[in-house]
Amino acid sequence: MDDRNRMHTSRRHVLQGAAAFVPLAMIPGLARAETPERALFQKAVDGQRDDTIALIRDWIGNPTIAAEGRNVDKGADYMASLLRDASFDHAEIVKTDGVPGVFATLDAGAPKTVALYFMYDVKQFDPREWSSPPLEAKIVDRAPYGKVMIGRGAVNQKGPEGAFLGALHAFRKMGRKPPVNLVFVAEGEEEIGSPHFHQIVRRPDIMAALKKAQGVFMPAASQDPKTGAVTPDLGAKGIIECELVSSGETWGRGPARDIHSSFKAMVDSPVWHLVAALETLVTKDGNTPAIDGWFEHVRPLSDRERALIAQNAANASGPDWMKRYGVQHFIDDLPWDKAMERLVSQPTVNIEGLVAGYIGPGGKTILPGRAAAKLDLRLVPNQTRAEAETKLRAHLKKRGFGDIEVNVTGGYDPTETPEDARIVQAQLEVYRRAGVDIALNPRRAGSWPGSVFTSPPVSLPASHFGFGHGSGAHAPDEYYVIESSNPKVTGLTGTMMGHVDFLYEMAR
Repeated sequence: MDDRNRMHTSRRHVLQGAAAFVPLAMIPGLARAETPERALFQKAVDGQRDDTIALIRDWIGNPTIAAEGRNVDKGADYMASLLRDASFDHAEIVKTDGVPGVFATLDAGAPKTVALYFMYDVKQFDPREWSSPPLEAKIVDRAPYGKVMIGRGAVNQKGPEGAFLGALHAFRKMGRKPPVNLVFVAEGEEEIGSPHFHQIVRRPDIMAALKKAQGVFMPAASQDPKTGAVTPDLGAKGIIECELVSSGETWGRGPARDIHSSFKAMVDSPVWHLVAALETLVTKDGNTPAIDGWFEHVRPLSDRERALIAQNAANASGPDWMKRYGVQHFIDDLPWDKAMERLVSQPTVNIEGLVAGYIGPGGKTILPGRAAAKLDLRLVPNQTRAEAETKLRAHLKKRGFGDIEVNVTGGYDPTETPEDARIVQAQLEVYRRAGVDIALNPRRAGSWPGSVFTSPPVSLPASHFGFGHGSGAHAPDEYYVIESSNPKVTGLTGTMMGHVDFLYEMAR
């Protein structure tokens, strides 16, 4: 039974206690093997370092921001040109009902095929919040990491993706093709919930090309900055991104436009109306979703998942994580291991932003006619985006908030991949060979549109892979490590070499 068929039958079974881990070296015909002529490849990778830095830096300087409609067509063209430069023999722009994507193939004449997912868009940014201009991609010394590149998209996801492209350039310098064929899909809307990505993947010829692959992976910077450990993900939470809008015009109460605040004595407030609606979505502490039926289909953790989370927590430092993110307490003052368990297992309702009226210098005595809240709702197995959206709307309507507009901008279901999938086992083998501590993670708390691959009709295992470190995604001073000061964490060239090793491992 191949990975595609096994997606439906073994996903749940593999994550339960009875699922034993089988090292690749113990599978007949898959004896441990190093990358051939690895020293020569390392030399080619080292020689590609400066060009790869220039590639990432130039790419960061060409941002696509879907939420702002910024550079969407040129961004897709730029992505396609990067692929052609990296030896893809076919690269085309794929139109969607939104931002275009890119489809490409590299025929290496190999018996096996691997698929890649890239995003070429980035989050919005305010240069005033950054210590270094976010589009200049300067390399600076930053303790305790070493030399890092600071820029919007540095780690999410252009640094790791650039490292993979750099590895392909190293193959070309060696005068060789990769040991596997490559099928590539990219989108420019990941940061707004991938509303049209399925239109790319489900185009018949693209889906046919993907179905030839053993699996799909996305380059990532996976190492813990202190321990060098990696936590390969077996899935990711789903997401709904939406905006809730309260207006006097739609509500039929309150002002249709901003009026003098003195009239509050006799006129309803759309802002307070929105605040009251938001309060119903969560428990009083704001930490647990309270939407009607929200936990109806939430799957509890299996014994195997709990064991993986415990190992994951033991391989990382809770105090170091808290310091890195400026966090003083976890919810309910949970210890590190229980906080990690909650991170993996719990769906969330989060307010990204809340805007109403005047927020400039001084005061402006108005009664606003409109208020808006940006929300993201993270989903876990067995929730679905469609179910969650339906329950959100029904919950608001039942409580007298049916007038509040619910504008869903994007989202997708949770993602799961079996532990014994070839693409997962290959990652583990490469990490082991590098002497890196490994702890499988049942699912990442962040989201990516992997369910487009793992669900029918594509039904491929999908995951992330990569050495190196970076952080600050969606935040000021986002960074990606170029030269690591920690011998346990690779820099750019080590990450590039990791991709070479991974492709050869997938070819075995």
